[in-house]
Amino acid sequence: MTKGKIRVATCQFAETFNPRGNAAVIRRYLREAKARRVEIVHFHEAALTGYLARRGAPAREDIDWAALRQATESICAEAARRKLWVVLGSAHRLTPPHKPTNCLYLIGPDGRIRDRYDKRFCTGGDLKAYSPGNHFVIFTLNGVSCALLICFDLRFPELYRQLSRRGVQAIFQSFHNGYTDGPGIHNKIMRQTMQAHAGINYFWVSMNNSCGYYSRWPSVFIQPDGDIAASLRQNHAGIMVNTIDTTRRFYDASRPYRAAAIRGVLHTGRLLNDPRQRDRKSL
Repeated sequence: MTKGKIRVATCQFAETFNPRGNAAVIRRYLREAKARRVEIVHFHEAALTGYLARRGAPAREDIDWAALRQATESICAEAARRKLWVVLGSAHRLTPPHKPTNCLYLIGPDGRIRDRYDKRFCTGGDLKAYSPGNHFVIFTLNGVSCALLICFDLRFPELYRQLSRRGVQAIFQSFHNGYTDGPGIHNKIMRQTMQAHAGINYFWVSMNNSCGYYSRWPSVFIQPDGDIAASLRQNHAGIMVNTIDTTRRFYDASRPYRAAAIRGVLHTGRLLNDPRQRDRKSL
């Protein structure tokens, strides 16, 4: 594994369905991130568009794609002005009559879109508004191999195992568990599930969320041992700065056996050819 450091800004705010207004908030965060010597700024799922699968979202035929393009271009220009990498939650228009994808644009410090991750695992509600994606996005920043994921992808450990197999060291995963009707199971399991993915696969994780009230959990930054190193306040807009540092070593009990397990070797040590072990119905 290569080693390096990345200074990360993880952001949350209460987005609306107005891309111009959301873009103004995002540009303000970019300016603040630059002042805090950040290299990459991470925004939550649908931060620019609003979450098109929730109540009150515009119908597909009513989405103002021209306004969305202008808002995106303004963020690209700000990224170039500040020389920042940006992970931007948005929607990507497909050829009609296909639904858009729920996406993360990866914007480089030159303001160009370097890649786009389309949410692969969409919920039943998502599929009413979005088309699913079909690819990983893996990129290298400061020698650190990074990947992008979105929200419901969390439920599928197969994704994380494949990313581990490909040498990924850090995950930027954007969520939208905001504008809900109050506390629910997500308060109890979302961060914990991501902590498990981080600890099992030895990933650094920037995990953010909309803070539109009621937000079921706040954005967090997770170390490769699964520990939450930092958190924003639930239901409050904010930005936190942390450092991915792959030169540091953390507790990793499965390290000696992880690669073999991914290949399908589902045991440690040397298996025996012993009749007493084969006989499982007697003492």
